Amino acid sequence: QVQLVESGGGLVQAGGSLALSCAASGRTFSSGSMGWFRQTPGKEREFVAAIRWSSGIPYYADSVKGRFTISRDNAKNTVYLRMISLKPEDTAVYYCAAQRFDGLIQFRTTYDYWGQGTQVTVSS
Repeated sequence: QVQLVESGGGLVQAGGSLALSCAASGRTFSSGSMGWFRQTPGKEREFVAAIRWSSGIPYYADSVKGRFTISRDNAKNTVYLRMISLKPEDTAVYYCAAQRFDGLIQFRTTYDYWGQGTQVTVSS
């Protein structure tokens, strides 16, 4: 059984930084991508960033480019999201997701596994 466990959320002031991690267990990923999505009440879950397991190529939503950095540690089956220059509009529950196979990285329907989510709150 595949499990994704996020950690690292919390409360931070605008302009601050946070780092999230997502540890996968139950499967070793060698293809597909690991991604981060976020969701606020009343809105759809939106793509934030993703990274291909095999190549390490990262992808970012325009809203976070230059501020967020996604990385992976294949040996630990773990993906990280480093967030700097945080804004109040970054406030959301952040979800980690994993694909079994390569697919369109920005569409949540292409992801097979999801974590429980971790709250990120950015105060103004």
